[in-house]
Amino acid sequence: MKRKIVKIDEEKCNGCGLCISACHEGALQLVDGKARLISDSYCDGLGDCLPECPTGAITLEVREADAFVDPAPVTTAPAENAAANVSQLRQWPCQIKLVPVNAPYFDGAHLLIAADCTAFAYANIHSDFMRNKITLIGCPKLDSVNYAEKLAEILRRNNIKSITVLKMEVPCCSGLALAVKNALIASGKMIPWSIVTISTEGSVIEE
Repeated sequence: MKRKIVKIDEEKCNGCGLCISACHEGALQLVDGKARLISDSYCDGLGDCLPECPTGAITLEVREADAFVDPAPVTTAPAENAAANVSQLRQWPCQIKLVPVNAPYFDGAHLLIAADCTAFAYANIHSDFMRNKITLIGCPKLDSVNYAEKLAEILRRNNIKSITVLKMEVPCCSGLALAVKNALIASGKMIPWSIVTISTEGSVIEE
């Protein structure tokens, strides 16, 4: 069937990810730093993502496409609970050791630097911490890399607005906060940053 559907000009796309948040159907994802339509059937053709794109990379075209199928599950849960089930990951990759230091999504970004285990310990990490942030994850105990050097280079090359460190209460997680502190010092940039600690029971510990 012919119907309206989004079209993305990859040359214009800067990988900011704003269209991802605007698409309530989950039809768009960032792949290799570019927005991609992952399924014709997820795109309703209404173009909610168009006004969010700062570069004009998204347009609507009429072409042969699969019929729209709303991917949202039928539920009687409150709206706020349903929203919590939507992924807020805005880029890929998300591992600190894998992200390119000059990725376009870093420009003007608010960073969430999270220990791997926090995603499993804290149930609402997507809605409470990842929303509207670029998420980087790692484990200072298991990864044989110098996080401080990599993070300092990211800070030097990009206009980072703020950093939130999300760590567990276990001792090995202190290395993540230390790496961010050392990266800020090495970069020479005064950027607002904060540390949030999660207990092994999955609650936020007041500090």
